[in-house]
Amino acid sequence: QVQFEESGGGLVQAGGSLRLACAASGRNFNTYGMGWFRQAPGKEREFVAAIRWSGRRTNYADSMKDRFTISRDNAKNTVYLQMNSLKPEDTAVYYCAATTSGGAATEARLYDYWGQGTQVTVSS
Repeated sequence: QVQFEESGGGLVQAGGSLRLACAASGRNFNTYGMGWFRQAPGKEREFVAAIRWSGRRTNYADSMKDRFTISRDNAKNTVYLQMNSLKPEDTAVYYCAATTSGGAATEARLYDYWGQGTQVTVSS
């Protein structure tokens, strides 16, 4: 079982930046692919970004690939999401997730473990 501690969410003005962090417990973090997803009120959960266990491959949702950057530090069991040029439509609860497949999966159904989420609110 893997548990996550997410941090870095909050309130920011449009155009601002936030850096989310997701620290994982357990010994196998460096074998997991990691992803970030988000869910806005009244909407379905959507893919944001993912990174392979090695960090050598990443995937992004098209609408975010020029503004968001996913990275990981396996020595710290932590995955990050740097979010720049934030827009009000980025307001959502952001979740980190782990897939035991190790890849940079884009589909939520492929993830085995999920964090509790951190709220990001972007004001206009």
